[in-house]
Amino acid sequence: MPRRRKRPKRPIAPDYRYSDTLVTQFVSSLMKRGKRSTAENLFYDACDVMEKKTGEAGVDVFRKAMNNVKPVLEVRSRRVGGATYQVPVEVRQDRRTALAIRWIIQYAKARNEKSMADKLAAEFVAAANNEGGSIKKKEDTHKMAEANKAFAHFRW
Repeated sequence: MPRRRKRPKRPIAPDYRYSDTLVTQFVSSLMKRGKRSTAENLFYDACDVMEKKTGEAGVDVFRKAMNNVKPVLEVRSRRVGGATYQVPVEVRQDRRTALAIRWIIQYAKARNEKSMADKLAAEFVAAANNEGGSIKKKEDTHKMAEANKAFAHFRW
């Protein structure tokens, strides 16, 4: 963390197919070992599969899934005295997006479809319908925050 001033956020360039910065952010998280073109092809193939499955535009299903998965609350550990409490806090907007992306990729990898594009498409469609592993993770996070509401006064 810098001592003098806050580091400025780098602008995210929109992707070339949908002109959307959220797609760029997702592709960057999906990417392994610097292979951006492979990650982009996976994402665009998943969008094409979603269009065939749902009849809607693939990027619209993607946006709906992302909005459904974004958490509002999470718990953070806070040490008070000798005890550690799980304190519920609101999630910042950029962290919401990052968590949603991470969870969707994680649960897409765990699915049983053949290719990664099919796995991603299935997870997006499930998340858009408020189903699937990533939605369950969000609900578990919210339940944990709700259960520890009594420690909200330890918020910093």
